[in-house]
Amino acid sequence: MTNATGKFEITSMGEDVYQELDGGGKLTRANGTQRFTGDIEGEGSVEWLMCFSAEGGARFVGLQRVVGSIGDRTGSFVVEATGNFAGKRSKGTWTVVAGSGTGDLSGISGEGAFEAPGGPEASYSLEYQLRH
Repeated sequence: MTNATGKFEITSMGEDVYQELDGGGKLTRANGTQRFTGDIEGEGSVEWLMCFSAEGGARFVGLQRVVGSIGDRTGSFVVEATGNFAGKRSKGTWTVVAGSGTGDLSGISGEGAFEAPGGPEASYSLEYQLRH
């Protein structure tokens, strides 16, 4: 396994409420784009489903596609992401979706994490393996 680390910046974000919950919570759909730097260089796009509690904070699940390079290999891959949003801070985990790698990233597998302490920038780590 190889470890990739770096940052991504959220370059756009949108969110829509699709259901209000009894007691003040809500369900939302969010989407966005990112710019990755560090060991992963490229662009990302994500679709989130989020469940906000009445007390604040949210749980989210989503699929995030990354198009770019890891080292000298270029292509794309998709990660399944889950995590929590607490006020301004988000923290979550990634699992590479089997079979989603393209180009030189075909056969990629792995798991990782990300954390955004507030604002548009997050740090990431991804332990990955490439079959070739």
